[in-house]
Amino acid sequence: MFDFIVAVPLLCLLLPVFALLSLISLVADGWPVFFHQQRPGKDGKPFLLTKYRTMRPQRGTTLEDDALRLSRFGRFLRATSLDELPELWCVLRGDMSMVGPRPLLMEYLPLYTPEQARRHELRPGLTGWAQIRGRNVLSWEEKFENDVWYVDHCSLFLDLKILLITFSKVLRGEGISAPEHATMPKFRGNRK
Repeated sequence: MFDFIVAVPLLCLLLPVFALLSLISLVADGWPVFFHQQRPGKDGKPFLLTKYRTMRPQRGTTLEDDALRLSRFGRFLRATSLDELPELWCVLRGDMSMVGPRPLLMEYLPLYTPEQARRHELRPGLTGWAQIRGRNVLSWEEKFENDVWYVDHCSLFLDLKILLITFSKVLRGEGISAPEHATMPKFRGNRK
């Protein structure tokens, strides 16, 4: 109910922003405007995540560095976290919550320890405890520890606190990229 109460007014309020960002994205980076990808939701069940596209498509079969693929407008969207706005539709559909562990890649599922996999006991969130504690500056292990801590301590009061701190962090542009990375290096599994 909390997610619905927050997501509906936000979507209504942000419709002009969606229209403007979509138009600029179309002019700056072409079609498609949105990026869709399957991500693991609650209990690891896949759902379709939607964000604004921030990277140019891969050219050929060679993997390019994310920093090379990130467009100028995409860099702005990421720096302001505006690329995440379409995820409000995922919240409205019930695939995501306003607050929870961030939805990562499907390919990470077999790499988690049993403790880390507990992050999927809740629906993934637009923001979360790990986001306000450092976001992409945290190591993968630190992110997962924060996610599991949230799973064990989630409450309405904590969600409100996380949403308020998120707004402040986004305005300051904190923790957007890991050191020496355009985003975050891939999770390769646990060191131990």
